[in-house]
Amino acid sequence: MIDLFGYFLIGIGLLFWFWGTIPLMGNRSILFKLHSLSVSDTLGSMAIIAGLLLKIPREWPLLILALISLAIWNTILGYVLAYCSSSEVDHGR
Repeated sequence: MIDLFGYFLIGIGLLFWFWGTIPLMGNRSILFKLHSLSVSDTLGSMAIIAGLLLKIPREWPLLILALISLAIWNTILGYVLAYCSSSEVDHGR
C-alpha cells in the first residue's frame, strides 16, 4: 500500500511538472509564466521527493535535506529571476 502511494506521489509530481509548462505557450506576461512554472516545478519536485521518501525510507536524511533545499532555493531563485525579468522590462532592454 505504501509503495502504491509512493508511485501515486511520483505521478502527481510528474503531472505538476508538465502542467507548469502549459502557460508557457500562452500570451500572458513573462512574470505570470515564470510564477506558474516555478510553483508547479517546486510542488512537482516536492511530491516526487515525498514519493521517493516512501519508496526508500532508509535514505530519509538525504531526502529531507533535498526537500528543505528545494523549498528554499526554488523560492529564492524564483524571486531573483522575477527581479531580473522585471528590471529588464522596466528599462526597455
